[in-house]
Amino acid sequence: MLENEEMKQAEEQYSANSIQVLEGLEAVRKRPSMYIGDVGERGLHHLVYEVVDNCIDEAMAGFCNDVQVTILEDNSIRVRDNGRGIPTGMHEKEHRSALEVVLTVLHAGGKFDKSSYKVSGGLHGVGVSCVNALSDHLHAEVHREGKVFEQDYSRGKPLGDVRVTGETDDTGTIITFHPDATIFTQTIVYKYDTLAGRLRELAYLNKGIRISLTDQRELVDEMVTDEASGDRKATGKLVFRHDEFFSEAGLSQFIEYLDAGVAHLTAEPICVNSDKIIPIDIALQYNTGYSEKIYSYVNNIHTIEGGTHLQGFKMGLSRTLKNYAEKNNLLSKLKAELSPEDFREGLTAVISVKVAEPQFEGQTKTKLGNPEVTAAVSQATGAALDVYLEENPKEAKLIIEKIVLAATARAAARKAREMVQRKTVMSGVGMPGKLADCSERDPEKCELFLVEGDSAGGTAKQGRDRRIQAILPLRGKILNVEKAIEARAFESEEIRNIYTALGVTVAQEDDTGEKRMDLSKLRYHKVIIMTDADVDGSHIACLILTFFFRYMFDLIKNGYVYLATPPLFLVKKGAEEVYCWTEGQRDEAIQRLGKGSEKGLTVQRYKGLGEMSDMQLWETTMNPARRLLRQITIENAAEAERTFSMLMGDDVPPRRQFIEENAHYANIDA
Repeated sequence: MLENEEMKQAEEQYSANSIQVLEGLEAVRKRPSMYIGDVGERGLHHLVYEVVDNCIDEAMAGFCNDVQVTILEDNSIRVRDNGRGIPTGMHEKEHRSALEVVLTVLHAGGKFDKSSYKVSGGLHGVGVSCVNALSDHLHAEVHREGKVFEQDYSRGKPLGDVRVTGETDDTGTIITFHPDATIFTQTIVYKYDTLAGRLRELAYLNKGIRISLTDQRELVDEMVTDEASGDRKATGKLVFRHDEFFSEAGLSQFIEYLDAGVAHLTAEPICVNSDKIIPIDIALQYNTGYSEKIYSYVNNIHTIEGGTHLQGFKMGLSRTLKNYAEKNNLLSKLKAELSPEDFREGLTAVISVKVAEPQFEGQTKTKLGNPEVTAAVSQATGAALDVYLEENPKEAKLIIEKIVLAATARAAARKAREMVQRKTVMSGVGMPGKLADCSERDPEKCELFLVEGDSAGGTAKQGRDRRIQAILPLRGKILNVEKAIEARAFESEEIRNIYTALGVTVAQEDDTGEKRMDLSKLRYHKVIIMTDADVDGSHIACLILTFFFRYMFDLIKNGYVYLATPPLFLVKKGAEEVYCWTEGQRDEAIQRLGKGSEKGLTVQRYKGLGEMSDMQLWETTMNPARRLLRQITIENAAEAERTFSMLMGDDVPPRRQFIEENAHYANIDA
């Protein structure tokens, strides 16, 4: 009875006045995640990309060749280009400056007029207006028609009219904005490396455009390259952190950058260029490794889920290589049936297409749906490969031999995979003997700790919450899958145990050629890597992450992989104990407990989880109420790919250079 009365009351209250109309940019501030993905770290950096994309669109139209991005001291961002400058004249319909219209009206911009922009990345027209809505302050400065125009905004609303503040001989637009902390409640601190990764990518995708990044929050040692040795050396001079990204060759240089840590089968990348139907730019190169690394872009947008352009590339590649091999009798040693994936083992490729009217599946622009692109890319790939193979028979033979070896190894890997699959589908009967499972069966509540060694595993088993936390000890360092063929990976007992414990199947190619895992039977939604806080522990964590990146990428993509953060120090005085995760925290604890002196204090440096008691491990590292977990995310797949190849691959010089340039960030145990 009461329930019926409440429903009737609710019906009466739901009237025309209940319908809210969000005017201007209020909708963006009300539901920011609809426009920029989220309001965390990723969304924060997306604001910069939206502004930079406008500059790149100007460059693609032929009016800009220099983009400067600066992180200011207060975490504001300034983006400057030398394009035409946003129009400032009076807009006929809106009866206000076109600059104000662009900055305050959704779906307003020149990208809907194909006479202004034939191709653009920000097709929804919400880019810079969204940035304005989500900034507590935005300053626009336009150099155009010999004058300097300026206007200020706060949270999407103009603080005054557009004003002329001077004269100028150049053209361009300068947007300076500060993210609104009431929207981005997690952080408003920009990460230099995250921005640098995207800007570097844009420079490779748009050859001839110079893009710079400067960080005015941080002074670093100026580094120069010694002409004689080629080594990077510090001059002793402090400067703002700064990088310039510029590429004359475009995608072929992108391939060289991505493959810096591996040996190649061919001296130069193979390039595919076509403008017949749509502009197509592709670069590919085979290496001696076993991983397939293909990155696809549409109008500079990274299509993470691929689409018709990726399908076309794979079709053209497989068909052309198979036809060449059969025509030249190069498959006589083949003892297994060829599979499409055999043609892509050890392949690094970047595919970039420019489509005037792209059809993206979903709002996230991660998969291209234009059907006409498939045939165009397939034909262009096949034609360019035909020419290359005929003109380079030696390299062609090496590529075909690589494919034959891949097919042979795949047959062996299939048997090993089947063994993993059989154990997985047994639903607990074949669980690893060392797994200490939890009692909860809801995956969203369950956690699996991958722990280094039996000693730490025993401590973790004693200290855990047996209801929701499972422990799987791993014996020593697992196989480095970056250097191993697929069959060896599936023959590894430790890797098989991880598959079995998680309850997932090996990733398989779907109808579109994409490798995907079936996560429907995943038993834990938190997979936590917990290793010692020393060099060996860090190496083991890198090996496990390499395995996840290569074989269980869907776990990372869905946010299921974490790193535990055990403390480095325990500062103790009498009964009072302070755990410290950094040297700075240790020094603060010594200052507070010992008033600057270690006299009467016990300062313990933890080098292994086994040095802690089960209660200490629980309180510091495993207790959900107090622990610090770091979620593993992939902001830039191409940059992550290069890092894994460089750090875990065979080539030493790039790894050495990385260590030399980043050694000041590392904590090395004596």
